[in-house]
Amino acid sequence: MNQVPIYEQERVDDLLTHELHIIQSDEVFSFSMDAVLLARFAPVPKVGKILDLCTGNGVIPLLLSTRTEAEIEGIEIQPRLADMARRSVEMNGLSQRILIREGDLRELVKVTGHGVYDAITVNPPYMPVTTGEVKLNAHQAIARHEIHCSLEEVAAAAMRLVRPGGKVSMVHKPQRLGEIVTVLRQYRLEPKVIRFVHPRAGAEANMVLIEALRDGKPDLRVLPPLIVYNENGAYCEEIMNIYYGPKEGRV
Repeated sequence: MNQVPIYEQERVDDLLTHELHIIQSDEVFSFSMDAVLLARFAPVPKVGKILDLCTGNGVIPLLLSTRTEAEIEGIEIQPRLADMARRSVEMNGLSQRILIREGDLRELVKVTGHGVYDAITVNPPYMPVTTGEVKLNAHQAIARHEIHCSLEEVAAAAMRLVRPGGKVSMVHKPQRLGEIVTVLRQYRLEPKVIRFVHPRAGAEANMVLIEALRDGKPDLRVLPPLIVYNENGAYCEEIMNIYYGPKEGRV
């Protein structure tokens, strides 16, 4: 593990079983299950270019690096988070494969040009600013509420940045699924695969994973639900496989 600066209120956590490490901070940002599930769900090319929008502390680019030899980029508007992501990339010796940009995803096309990415992932802010009171610090509020980018702005940016025939994968809240499908189609991103994530069997879904195809034709598959916890409160086998690898390989 490369030596990088770790600042006050930060810690270094192991990232699943991939021998990766990530800088986190409860005061600023810590990844959660939605990012892990998206990094496993998203189809990625073996080579080419991948972009992660709203990258936070870089957890999705780090996880994707275990699945592909493609060039991976992440963009984050918060300077503190972008710095954490860059240091995590350096810590893992991945600076030659992962580029973290600090900036506004709505303006990125001016730097990169149109249609340069083969695949895009995004774990966007889930809540409109008008939803309740924002009782969080500034870093957390920006990560969770649509302060700097709305769902429509995310879709518009993804459409401009992904190549025709490229794939855009998103994790979001099921309550907004109707809006998500409408907005994706508005920006020529045709939903092709949907999978709902349920905390337990019989419970309502609390996450939805969506794969869309730039300029694709309507043809939607709904995969079997992903159940997180079994009746004993332990992770179900599929979640265990995602987090810790196949059963025979676990320590």
